[in-house]
Amino acid sequence: MDISIIIIIVIGLISIAGFSQPELIYRYQFNAWQIKNRKEYVRWISNGFFHADWMHLLLNMFVLWSFGGSVTSYFQYYLPVNSNLLFILFFFSAIVVSSIYSYIKHQNNYNYNAIGASGAVSAVVFASILFEPYHMILLYFIPIPGIVLGVGYLIYSRIMAKRNVDNIGHDAHFWGAVYGFVFPILINPSLLTRFFQKLLFIF
Repeated sequence: MDISIIIIIVIGLISIAGFSQPELIYRYQFNAWQIKNRKEYVRWISNGFFHADWMHLLLNMFVLWSFGGSVTSYFQYYLPVNSNLLFILFFFSAIVVSSIYSYIKHQNNYNYNAIGASGAVSAVVFASILFEPYHMILLYFIPIPGIVLGVGYLIYSRIMAKRNVDNIGHDAHFWGAVYGFVFPILINPSLLTRFFQKLLFIF
């Protein structure tokens, strides 16, 4: 079974449990103040297993399902390690890395909380863009080249993070996306050259 499917099942089951047990979310959601002052380090990872509602969960898991298998295949072909283990490391480290900026920004704000795997899911999408920048991605059923959608997504996330007008973790989306692009390059730097070759149609 594709490792991303196993991750989806685990996150789905835990998130569904959280829907009816808000105390679980309170205990494991991302809260920088709690991490800093009460040393509750499990929150770095555990927040990614919970979601606010069915729409939040289904959207994240659908995107993960759409891209997880192909990214695992890319890892298997281009990176010299076990692709399933690498994907697990990649996904869960993305939960942590995508929250670092929020930690720095909100470490003294007791009331800031966040849940969801959106940062890690953004990382998976952008890893896919690294490998195939012109692969078409459907946005509201409109096919858009991955690189175009990716650049637009980064700009949008940055603008919305500065505006801070909703309850969406745009900072986590932005930094998760950046991490997803960089992570494979750190393991195999030649992938950056390959990306520009693909981008410029050099084969």
